Amino acid sequence: MRVADFHFELPEALIARHPLAERRASRLLVLDGETGSLSHRHFADLLEYLRPGDLMVFNNTRVIPARLFGQKASGGKLEILIERVLDNHRVLAHVRSSKSPKPGSTLLIDGGGEAEMLARHDALFELKFAEEVLPLLERVGHMPLPPYIDRPDDDADRERYQTVYARHAGAVAAPTAGLHFDQALLDAVAAKGVESAFVTLHVGAGTFQPVRVERIEDHHMHHEWLEVGQDVVDAVAACRARGGRVIAVGTTSVRSLESAARDGQLKAFSGDTDIFLYPGRPFHVVDALVTNFHLPESTLLMLVSAFAGYPETMAAYAAAVEQGYRFFSYGDAMFITRNPAPRGPEDQA
Repeated sequence: MRVADFHFELPEALIARHPLAERRASRLLVLDGETGSLSHRHFADLLEYLRPGDLMVFNNTRVIPARLFGQKASGGKLEILIERVLDNHRVLAHVRSSKSPKPGSTLLIDGGGEAEMLARHDALFELKFAEEVLPLLERVGHMPLPPYIDRPDDDADRERYQTVYARHAGAVAAPTAGLHFDQALLDAVAAKGVESAFVTLHVGAGTFQPVRVERIEDHHMHHEWLEVGQDVVDAVAACRARGGRVIAVGTTSVRSLESAARDGQLKAFSGDTDIFLYPGRPFHVVDALVTNFHLPESTLLMLVSAFAGYPETMAAYAAAVEQGYRFFSYGDAMFITRNPAPRGPEDQA
């Protein structure tokens, strides 16, 4: 299976660089997995597609202000993008500078603060901060907007690049499908008789890394930390017992649930995942999906194609481009029900 099969042309004008005034004001493209039919709606219309007894699973990770600017003590500006918080003082981070810092060197942070470069692990640098990491980031860090939002972050991003139910700090990218939900919409979901459960997956910067191989099967996913509690396992079992559907809000919720059910049965799980879902890979838990529009040739587009079927997904994306939907993190959304017999690119005539 070729990465190039997942290419599509996207006009620059359709990349959403700012959020809409209201979270729920985005559009919603509904893809019926059984028929392949498309409906053009608004996000608040999602309520019409939910049924009493369904279970919605959200990722409650919280985005940290993970981008720092500064300079080496020896001179030379640098930019730090934290990938993972290891403990109260240590992180793994991407460091951009004219010359990479060496072990033992000191990094001075704009706004106050400093770190020591301890070691390099392939593309990532292990840094140790003089003060606790999370308070430092809250004080001087910048929200880590994705590379395709080519503007500096502003004060509004502190709130809008964050779900209203964010709880556990650790992500360096938002679980963007959840950005469309405000508290009133969550209340309306509950009032309809739809249950909710929360997993935690700390989204890493690797989610934006391009796939650099020609064959999908040769790609290795970056690792991300997740937790699926016993409460989630019990909620899914109760949902199945009452005949409801498990609806994942975002690809990170999908990856969490399916990582915890890799052997076919959902179990409580805490740890790293490198699960890669592409056409031909099975889904054991998720029946429907709320998700944003993803980058061409990305692993997230491959996940959606595995769930909805390759021809159906690419047709939906073509329709979204034609209809002027807004793409990526601050863009519009899809609601997709699972295709019972999804085809991959190799199944095309």
